[in-house]
Amino acid sequence: MATRKILGAALAAFAFAAPACAWAQVRIAYIDPLSGAMGATGEHGLRELEFAIEAINAKGGVLGQKMAVVPMDNKLSSQESLNLLKSAIDQGIRYVSQGNGSAVAGALIDAINKHNERNPDQAVVYLNYAAVDPDFTNDKCSFWHFRFDANTDMKMAALTDYLKDQKKVSKVYLLNQDYSHGHQVSKVAKAMLAEKRPDVKVVGDELHPLARVKDFAPYIAKIQASGADTVITGNWGTDLSLLVKAAKDANLKADFYTYYGGTVGVPPAMGDAGIDRVKVVSYWSSNSMNAAGQVVQDAYRKKYGADQDPYSQSIRISAEFLVRAMEKAKTTNPVAVAKAMEGMKVDGPFGEITMRAEDHQLIQPMFIATFVKAGGPLKYSADGTKEYAFRADARVEAAAAARPTTCKMKRP
Repeated sequence: MATRKILGAALAAFAFAAPACAWAQVRIAYIDPLSGAMGATGEHGLRELEFAIEAINAKGGVLGQKMAVVPMDNKLSSQESLNLLKSAIDQGIRYVSQGNGSAVAGALIDAINKHNERNPDQAVVYLNYAAVDPDFTNDKCSFWHFRFDANTDMKMAALTDYLKDQKKVSKVYLLNQDYSHGHQVSKVAKAMLAEKRPDVKVVGDELHPLARVKDFAPYIAKIQASGADTVITGNWGTDLSLLVKAAKDANLKADFYTYYGGTVGVPPAMGDAGIDRVKVVSYWSSNSMNAAGQVVQDAYRKKYGADQDPYSQSIRISAEFLVRAMEKAKTTNPVAVAKAMEGMKVDGPFGEITMRAEDHQLIQPMFIATFVKAGGPLKYSADGTKEYAFRADARVEAAAAARPTTCKMKRP
């Protein structure tokens, strides 16, 4: 993994693209953190994308062409991401995958829009697997952007619908990262709680620096002092694993409702302290998959380890949509592929999923799951563990998960 800690755009172009991908005819630039505090999260996403592309190539690739992933370390920096995007474009790469950080995603969308307008013969398509700012499929929607994760509002709507029946929840503390996603989680949580649970009191609403806090003990002390019985957080990466570790160390009794409780580093950090108290709202539920989904999950765990959870299925789904769109369009031309992807339906691991044409938001089922001991009907363990799992307590069907959009798409 150390060889992926690229120093910058030039090294990304030189060290990876040419030798590793010279044989490939369709390349995807993976622009995400591969070093620093959020490096483990980016590495996990890269592994899942590479796994998906390997499976595609094993079946002959797409339209007789092989595919490859070009890893590029953006260090969670918007400016570095723009440098890497330029490097990718200069190399002739026309497809970009990114997910960690809505600030980065917003910068990429703006840059790709401008590039494609000025260079229509070198158009780039952006496959967003995890950046969940709702604006990207509302007022800031783009023909060139496709989101394969549920956005912040979709997840909060599902979570607060579930909270309507959780009468033990009376005092909520909101703790989130200080950037667009965290701001949106805070905003929509307050609005939806006021609508659906007006009896619930928000006793704290705090933002902290993204990927810079090393010790969350002071934040946990504030939560304890507030008397909160519930914490709602959109934190991800080390900001979530360190948060739950601090809660465990302080013996905080509050329940946690999270967006990313099943992601890398978090389940091991929780241990027994998280049992029955940590919940996650997600499009992913490892123990709720259909037979075809289980085949893929079994293959992933066989290759990478029985305790490795392929929770970023949005990456695999994005690759599947891309290939199907190329096959439908009978070309790898980005404009034709983007048009073919609009409105496309695929049988996913939890049922039918649809790339909504109006705003390029994937519409799919979602789950509310609880961290519990593994065993019994729970075949698959939580990421990085063998003794813990997530039990699905509620399923939100795709139609119910969808939300209205204000998108007014401009198409080429």
